[in-house]
Amino acid sequence: MSDAPAALTDTAPHGTAPPDTALPDTDPPRTTPHDIAPHTSAPADGTTVADTPVSGPTAEQPRLGPTGRPLPDLPVPAPLELHGPARVIAMCNQKGGVGKTTTTISLGASLAEYGRRVLLVDFDPQGSLSVGLGFNPSALQGTVYNLLMERTTRLEDVICKTNVDGMDLLPSNIDLSAAEVQLVTEVAREQALARVLRPALDDYDVILIDCQPSLGLLTINALTAADGVVVPLECEYFALRGVALLTETIAKVTERLNPRLRIDGLLATMYDSRTLHGREVLKTLVDGWGDAVFHTVIRRTVKFSDSTVAGEPITSYAPGSAGADAYRQLAREVLVRCHEG
Repeated sequence: MSDAPAALTDTAPHGTAPPDTALPDTDPPRTTPHDIAPHTSAPADGTTVADTPVSGPTAEQPRLGPTGRPLPDLPVPAPLELHGPARVIAMCNQKGGVGKTTTTISLGASLAEYGRRVLLVDFDPQGSLSVGLGFNPSALQGTVYNLLMERTTRLEDVICKTNVDGMDLLPSNIDLSAAEVQLVTEVAREQALARVLRPALDDYDVILIDCQPSLGLLTINALTAADGVVVPLECEYFALRGVALLTETIAKVTERLNPRLRIDGLLATMYDSRTLHGREVLKTLVDGWGDAVFHTVIRRTVKFSDSTVAGEPITSYAPGSAGADAYRQLAREVLVRCHEG
Protein backbone atom coordinates (compact mmCIF):
# COMPACT_ATOMS: atom_id res chain seq x y z
CA MET A 1 0.00 0.00 0.00
CA SER A 2 1.40 3.41 -0.96
CA ASP A 3 2.36 5.92 1.77
CA ALA A 4 1.54 8.91 -0.47
CA PRO A 5 -1.25 11.10 0.90
CA ALA A 6 -4.58 10.36 -0.50
CA ALA A 7 -6.02 12.87 -2.91
CA LEU A 8 -8.56 15.27 -1.44
CA THR A 9 -11.95 13.99 -2.27
CA ASP A 10 -13.82 17.14 -1.15
CA THR A 11 -12.23 19.46 -3.64
CA ALA A 12 -14.83 21.87 -4.96
CA PRO A 13 -15.83 21.67 -8.54
CA HIS A 14 -14.03 23.86 -11.01
CA GLY A 15 -15.03 27.53 -10.73
CA THR A 16 -16.35 27.34 -7.13
CA ALA A 17 -14.72 28.23 -3.80
CA PRO A 18 -13.98 25.74 -1.04
CA PRO A 19 -16.81 25.24 1.46
CA ASP A 20 -15.11 27.39 4.16
CA THR A 21 -14.31 30.33 1.85
CA ALA A 22 -16.97 32.71 0.61
CA LEU A 23 -16.43 33.84 -2.94
CA PRO A 24 -17.30 37.52 -3.26
CA ASP A 25 -19.99 38.28 -5.77
CA THR A 26 -18.43 41.64 -6.68
CA ASP A 27 -15.15 43.54 -6.32
CA PRO A 28 -14.37 44.66 -2.72
CA PRO A 29 -15.50 48.23 -1.99
CA ARG A 30 -12.84 50.93 -2.09
CA THR A 31 -11.98 52.67 1.18
CA THR A 32 -12.69 56.39 1.12
CA PRO A 33 -11.73 59.12 3.61
CA HIS A 34 -15.36 59.21 4.73
CA ASP A 35 -14.97 55.61 5.94
CA ILE A 36 -12.02 56.60 8.17
CA ALA A 37 -12.68 60.09 9.46
CA PRO A 38 -15.95 61.16 11.03
CA HIS A 39 -18.40 62.67 8.59
CA THR A 40 -18.07 66.43 8.66
CA SER A 41 -19.05 69.15 6.30
CA ALA A 42 -16.37 70.94 4.31
CA PRO A 43 -14.75 73.74 6.31
CA ALA A 44 -15.51 77.27 5.21
CA ASP A 45 -11.82 78.11 4.78
CA GLY A 46 -11.46 75.76 1.84
CA THR A 47 -9.50 72.99 3.56
CA THR A 48 -10.30 69.41 2.69
CA VAL A 49 -11.26 66.57 4.93
CA ALA A 50 -7.75 65.18 4.61
CA ASP A 51 -6.41 68.42 6.11
CA THR A 52 -8.56 68.03 9.20
CA PRO A 53 -7.02 66.12 12.16
CA VAL A 54 -8.64 62.75 12.69
CA SER A 55 -8.54 62.89 16.48
CA GLY A 56 -7.18 64.95 19.37
CA PRO A 57 -7.41 68.67 20.13
CA THR A 58 -7.30 71.03 17.20
CA ALA A 59 -5.50 73.75 19.18
CA GLU A 60 -1.73 73.82 19.16
CA GLN A 61 -0.22 71.98 22.10
CA PRO A 62 1.55 74.30 24.64
CA ARG A 63 5.33 74.24 24.53
CA LEU A 64 6.83 72.62 27.62
CA GLY A 65 9.84 74.15 29.33
CA PRO A 66 12.70 72.37 31.12
CA THR A 67 10.59 72.15 34.29
CA GLY A 68 8.01 70.04 32.43
CA ARG A 69 5.35 72.76 32.61
CA PRO A 70 3.92 74.85 29.78
CA LEU A 71 5.92 78.03 29.29
CA PRO A 72 3.92 81.16 30.11
CA ASP A 73 3.75 84.23 27.94
CA LEU A 74 6.56 86.54 29.06
CA PRO A 75 6.24 89.75 27.06
CA VAL A 76 9.02 92.29 26.74
CA PRO A 77 8.18 94.90 29.38
CA ALA A 78 7.31 98.39 28.28
CA PRO A 79 9.72 101.19 29.23
CA LEU A 80 8.92 103.23 32.33
CA GLU A 81 8.28 106.95 32.25
CA LEU A 82 8.68 107.30 36.01
CA HIS A 83 10.98 105.34 38.33
CA GLY A 84 10.38 104.06 41.84
CA PRO A 85 9.40 103.04 44.36
CA ALA A 86 11.78 100.11 44.21
CA ARG A 87 10.92 96.51 44.89
CA VAL A 88 13.64 95.03 47.13
CA ILE A 89 14.57 91.42 46.37
CA ALA A 90 16.98 89.35 48.47
CA MET A 91 19.01 86.61 46.78
CA CYS A 92 19.16 84.16 49.63
CA ASN A 93 20.43 80.64 50.25
CA GLN A 94 22.54 79.57 53.21
CA LYS A 95 24.40 77.12 50.97
CA GLY A 96 27.33 78.61 49.10
CA GLY A 97 28.15 78.14 45.44
CA VAL A 98 24.56 77.96 44.19
CA GLY A 99 24.68 81.00 41.90
CA LYS A 100 23.49 83.85 44.14
CA THR A 101 26.12 86.35 43.02
CA THR A 102 25.95 85.37 39.35
CA THR A 103 22.17 85.68 39.45
CA THR A 104 22.33 89.07 41.16
CA ILE A 105 24.68 90.46 38.51
CA SER A 106 23.03 88.91 35.46
CA LEU A 107 19.45 89.53 36.57
CA GLY A 108 20.28 93.12 37.46
CA ALA A 109 21.91 93.72 34.08
CA SER A 110 18.95 92.14 32.28
CA LEU A 111 16.50 94.36 34.15
CA ALA A 112 18.63 97.37 33.26
CA GLU A 113 18.44 96.35 29.59
CA TYR A 114 14.65 96.58 29.88
CA GLY A 115 14.91 100.16 31.12
CA ARG A 116 14.69 99.52 34.86
CA ARG A 117 16.91 101.40 37.27
CA VAL A 118 18.67 98.79 39.40
CA LEU A 119 20.75 98.97 42.58
CA LEU A 120 22.83 95.93 43.52
CA VAL A 121 23.71 95.59 47.20
CA ASP A 122 26.77 93.49 48.06
CA PHE A 123 25.87 92.21 51.52
CA ASP A 124 28.51 89.50 51.72
CA PRO A 125 31.83 90.22 53.49
CA GLN A 126 33.59 88.24 50.76
CA GLY A 127 32.76 91.02 48.32
CA SER A 128 32.12 88.63 45.44
CA LEU A 129 29.48 90.86 43.88
CA SER A 130 31.88 93.81 43.84
CA VAL A 131 34.65 91.66 42.32
CA GLY A 132 32.26 90.29 39.72
CA LEU A 133 31.62 93.83 38.50
CA GLY A 134 35.32 94.70 38.23
CA PHE A 135 35.87 96.45 41.58
CA ASN A 136 38.75 95.82 43.97
CA PRO A 137 37.14 95.54 47.43
CA SER A 138 40.32 96.38 49.30
CA ALA A 139 40.68 99.68 47.41
CA LEU A 140 37.16 100.95 48.13
CA GLN A 141 36.93 104.17 50.14
CA GLY A 142 33.41 103.50 51.37
CA THR A 143 31.27 100.39 51.59
CA VAL A 144 27.95 99.24 52.96
CA TYR A 145 29.74 98.74 56.29
CA ASN A 146 30.36 102.48 56.59
CA LEU A 147 26.75 103.13 55.72
CA LEU A 148 25.54 100.77 58.45
CA MET A 149 27.86 101.81 61.25
CA GLU A 150 28.57 105.50 60.62
CA ARG A 151 25.67 107.90 60.90
CA THR A 152 27.50 110.58 58.94
CA THR A 153 27.98 108.43 55.83
CA ARG A 154 25.42 109.11 53.14
CA LEU A 155 24.15 106.65 50.55
CA GLU A 156 25.35 108.75 47.60
CA ASP A 157 28.86 108.74 49.08
CA VAL A 158 29.10 104.95 48.83
CA ILE A 159 27.18 104.01 45.67
CA CYS A 160 29.38 103.20 42.66
CA LYS A 161 28.46 103.40 38.99
CA THR A 162 28.94 100.21 36.99
CA ASN A 163 29.67 99.69 33.31
CA VAL A 164 25.99 98.82 32.78
CA ASP A 165 23.74 101.79 32.10
CA GLY A 166 21.05 102.07 34.73
CA MET A 167 22.73 99.71 37.22
CA ASP A 168 24.57 100.91 40.34
CA LEU A 169 26.43 99.06 43.09
CA LEU A 170 26.55 99.39 46.85
CA PRO A 171 29.88 97.62 47.42
CA SER A 172 31.23 95.55 50.27
CA ASN A 173 34.47 94.10 51.58
CA ILE A 174 35.77 92.16 54.56
CA ASP A 175 34.90 95.04 56.92
CA LEU A 176 31.28 93.95 56.77
CA SER A 177 32.11 90.87 58.84
CA ALA A 178 32.63 93.16 61.84
CA ALA A 179 29.17 94.62 61.45
CA GLU A 180 27.53 91.34 62.43
CA VAL A 181 29.23 91.57 65.82
CA GLN A 182 28.76 95.29 66.30
CA LEU A 183 25.09 95.26 65.38
CA VAL A 184 24.27 92.87 68.24
CA THR A 185 24.16 95.75 70.73
CA GLU A 186 22.26 98.11 68.42
CA VAL A 187 18.59 98.97 68.89
CA ALA A 188 16.47 97.41 66.11
CA ARG A 189 19.57 95.64 64.81
CA GLU A 190 17.53 93.58 62.33
CA GLN A 191 16.35 96.74 60.57
CA ALA A 192 19.72 98.42 60.04
CA LEU A 193 19.87 97.66 56.28
CA ALA A 194 16.26 98.70 55.72
CA ARG A 195 17.06 102.03 57.35
CA VAL A 196 20.03 102.84 55.12
CA LEU A 197 18.26 101.72 51.94
CA ARG A 198 15.16 103.81 52.55
CA PRO A 199 16.53 106.94 50.75
CA ALA A 200 17.18 104.86 47.61
CA LEU A 201 13.67 103.48 47.17
CA ASP A 202 12.37 106.41 45.14
CA ASP A 203 15.39 106.47 42.80
CA TYR A 204 15.33 102.83 41.65
CA ASP A 205 12.85 100.30 40.31
CA VAL A 206 14.54 97.17 41.67
CA ILE A 207 17.07 96.66 44.47
CA LEU A 208 18.81 93.27 44.52
CA ILE A 209 20.60 92.16 47.70
CA ASP A 210 23.31 89.52 47.39
CA CYS A 211 23.24 87.72 50.76
CA GLN A 212 26.07 85.84 52.38
CA PRO A 213 25.83 82.01 52.56
CA SER A 214 24.49 81.84 56.13
CA LEU A 215 21.38 82.60 58.13
CA GLY A 216 23.08 85.03 60.50
CA LEU A 217 22.24 88.60 61.44
CA LEU A 218 23.29 90.04 58.07
CA THR A 219 20.92 87.73 56.22
CA ILE A 220 18.12 88.54 58.68
CA ASN A 221 18.76 92.23 57.91
CA ALA A 222 18.43 91.53 54.19
CA LEU A 223 15.16 89.63 54.67
CA THR A 224 13.78 92.37 56.88
CA ALA A 225 14.56 94.99 54.23
CA ALA A 226 13.18 92.92 51.32
CA ASP A 227 9.77 92.67 49.70
CA GLY A 228 10.54 89.31 48.16
CA VAL A 229 13.08 86.49 48.15
CA VAL A 230 14.58 84.67 45.19
CA VAL A 231 16.20 81.37 46.16
CA PRO A 232 18.87 80.24 43.67
CA LEU A 233 19.22 76.49 43.98
CA GLU A 234 21.84 74.31 42.35
CA CYS A 235 20.39 71.19 40.71
CA GLU A 236 22.19 68.95 43.17
CA TYR A 237 20.91 66.80 46.03
CA PHE A 238 22.59 68.62 48.92
CA ALA A 239 21.17 71.95 47.75
CA LEU A 240 17.66 70.57 48.18
CA ARG A 241 18.19 69.70 51.81
CA GLY A 242 18.69 73.28 52.97
CA VAL A 243 15.54 74.69 51.42
CA ALA A 244 13.31 73.62 54.32
CA LEU A 245 15.53 75.41 56.85
CA LEU A 246 15.63 78.54 54.71
CA THR A 247 11.86 78.66 54.29
CA GLU A 248 11.45 78.23 58.04
CA THR A 249 13.70 81.25 58.60
CA ILE A 250 11.75 83.26 56.01
CA ALA A 251 8.50 82.33 57.76
CA LYS A 252 9.85 83.56 61.12
CA VAL A 253 11.02 86.86 59.62
CA THR A 254 7.61 87.30 57.97
CA GLU A 255 5.81 86.66 61.23
CA ARG A 256 8.01 88.71 63.54
CA LEU A 257 9.81 91.41 61.52
CA ASN A 258 8.53 91.87 57.96
CA PRO A 259 4.90 90.93 57.21
CA ARG A 260 5.19 91.95 53.52
CA LEU A 261 7.99 89.44 52.81
CA ARG A 262 7.18 86.60 50.42
CA ILE A 263 9.04 84.10 48.29
CA ASP A 264 9.10 85.37 44.71
CA GLY A 265 10.42 82.07 43.42
CA LEU A 266 12.97 79.28 43.49
CA LEU A 267 15.47 79.38 40.66
CA ALA A 268 17.12 76.19 39.42
CA THR A 269 20.75 76.91 38.50
CA MET A 270 23.71 74.95 37.15
CA TYR A 271 21.31 72.58 35.42
CA ASP A 272 22.70 69.90 33.13
CA SER A 273 19.98 68.03 31.28
CA ARG A 274 22.46 65.37 30.19
CA THR A 275 22.69 63.94 33.71
CA LEU A 276 19.96 61.83 35.27
CA HIS A 277 20.75 63.34 38.68
CA GLY A 278 20.15 66.88 37.43
CA ARG A 279 16.83 65.93 35.85
CA GLU A 280 15.70 64.11 38.99
CA VAL A 281 16.59 67.04 41.26
CA LEU A 282 14.72 69.48 39.04
CA LYS A 283 11.67 67.19 38.97
CA THR A 284 11.79 66.82 42.76
CA LEU A 285 11.97 70.59 43.12
CA VAL A 286 8.94 71.14 40.88
CA ASP A 287 6.98 68.32 42.52
CA GLY A 288 7.59 69.78 45.95
CA TRP A 289 7.20 73.49 45.24
CA GLY A 290 5.01 73.65 42.15
CA ASP A 291 4.44 77.11 40.75
CA ALA A 292 6.88 78.66 43.24
CA VAL A 293 9.66 77.35 40.96
CA PHE A 294 10.55 79.74 38.15
CA HIS A 295 9.92 78.44 34.63
CA THR A 296 13.34 79.81 33.73
CA VAL A 297 16.19 77.36 34.35
CA ILE A 298 19.83 78.46 34.31
CA ARG A 299 21.95 75.84 32.59
CA ARG A 300 25.58 75.19 33.39
CA THR A 301 27.98 76.96 31.03
CA VAL A 302 31.59 78.14 31.19
CA LYS A 303 30.49 81.58 29.95
CA PHE A 304 29.48 82.51 33.50
CA SER A 305 32.98 81.87 34.83
CA ASP A 306 34.52 83.74 31.91
CA SER A 307 32.31 86.78 32.46
CA THR A 308 33.23 86.86 36.15
CA VAL A 309 36.91 86.96 35.27
CA ALA A 310 36.17 89.76 32.82
CA GLY A 311 34.34 91.69 35.54
CA GLU A 312 31.10 92.18 33.64
CA PRO A 313 27.66 90.58 33.32
CA ILE A 314 27.13 87.78 30.85
CA THR A 315 24.59 89.98 29.05
CA SER A 316 27.42 92.23 27.88
CA TYR A 317 30.27 89.70 27.84
CA ALA A 318 28.40 87.15 25.72
CA PRO A 319 25.11 88.85 24.78
CA GLY A 320 24.08 86.14 22.31
CA SER A 321 24.79 83.20 24.59
CA ALA A 322 22.16 80.87 26.03
CA GLY A 323 23.06 82.05 29.52
CA ALA A 324 22.37 85.69 28.66
CA ASP A 325 19.05 84.76 27.06
CA ALA A 326 18.09 82.74 30.15
CA TYR A 327 18.62 85.70 32.46
CA ARG A 328 16.68 88.00 30.15
CA GLN A 329 13.82 85.51 30.33
CA LEU A 330 14.19 85.44 34.13
CA ALA A 331 14.01 89.24 34.22
CA ARG A 332 10.72 89.16 32.30
CA GLU A 333 9.39 86.44 34.57
CA VAL A 334 10.35 88.38 37.71
CA LEU A 335 8.57 91.47 36.39
CA VAL A 336 5.46 89.43 35.59
CA ARG A 337 5.46 87.89 39.07
CA CYS A 338 5.81 91.35 40.55
CA HIS A 339 2.64 92.37 38.62
CA GLU A 340 4.49 94.79 36.42
CA GLY A 341 4.75 92.90 33.17
